[in-house]
Amino acid sequence: MATLTKSPADLQVRSVRSVTANGRTETRTKRTLYWLGGTLAALVFLVPLLWSVLRSFQSNDAIVSPDPSAGALLHLTGENFKALFSSDLDIVRAIGNSLVVALGTAVVTALVATLAGYGFGRFRFRGRNVLFGVIVVTMMVPFQAIITPLYLQMNAMGLTDSRLGLVLFYTTVNLPFGVFVMRNAFETIPAEIEDSARVDGAGTMRSLVSVLRPLLIPGMATSALYAFLASWTEFLGALTFLTDDRLYTLPLSLVNLQAGAYGAVNYGYLVAGAVVAMIPCVILYVALQRFYVAGLASGAVKG
Repeated sequence: MATLTKSPADLQVRSVRSVTANGRTETRTKRTLYWLGGTLAALVFLVPLLWSVLRSFQSNDAIVSPDPSAGALLHLTGENFKALFSSDLDIVRAIGNSLVVALGTAVVTALVATLAGYGFGRFRFRGRNVLFGVIVVTMMVPFQAIITPLYLQMNAMGLTDSRLGLVLFYTTVNLPFGVFVMRNAFETIPAEIEDSARVDGAGTMRSLVSVLRPLLIPGMATSALYAFLASWTEFLGALTFLTDDRLYTLPLSLVNLQAGAYGAVNYGYLVAGAVVAMIPCVILYVALQRFYVAGLASGAVKG
């Protein structure tokens, strides 16, 4: 009776095939879990948005109906948007005011945060860590707690009822987060890059603008996007510092969408206004998503 023995080469080949098969199975499982988790996360965010868009094309009676599914796909109309843009509230002017304030806040916050982050990330001076810690601590203080002294100060400076004053207010509120992100962004850039620029004759501002700027785009985009979203949707500060209805931002104008007896709210107008308000946010986030994620990741690593 013959006994068959397997050579070491055969055993090695079988072992390699087994490892390869296990690796493929593991990769396929990870890919499946990745797509499943991504799909569920996307549904969590997309379903409310799609539901709001659907509701914006329904009448107020259908929206306030006790049955939320009544007429969900029937009797869709664009009357809410037509009435919204033809109303006496001048919603177009409110959108323009919000864009001016939000874009101004994003630009000023990104620039000031970049300069401050450069100082904290590149220069060594006494009390640097203490001062940076104080800036980070201010992120925990809600501006609602200090809105009264802020109003008194801005009123004394003649900055109430002014879009410029509102931009400065929002910049002050969003600046601590921007400084935190930009300081961490500078910490991730090797100092040798700037030293090489100085050897070539570049000054501080030239190095910052021409050499370091491409590497700072994720952090600057993160600061700008965060400031834009915060100022675009903010209500209490605009309500406090603005009394002239010609300067009202979009959130203030949407609150005034009332009609009927006893100030009954037309929810069709409100939902349509909310859809209009979220369009710039979605566009900016999609356009700057990769920079935003990279900026937050650098802050998480070097914080």
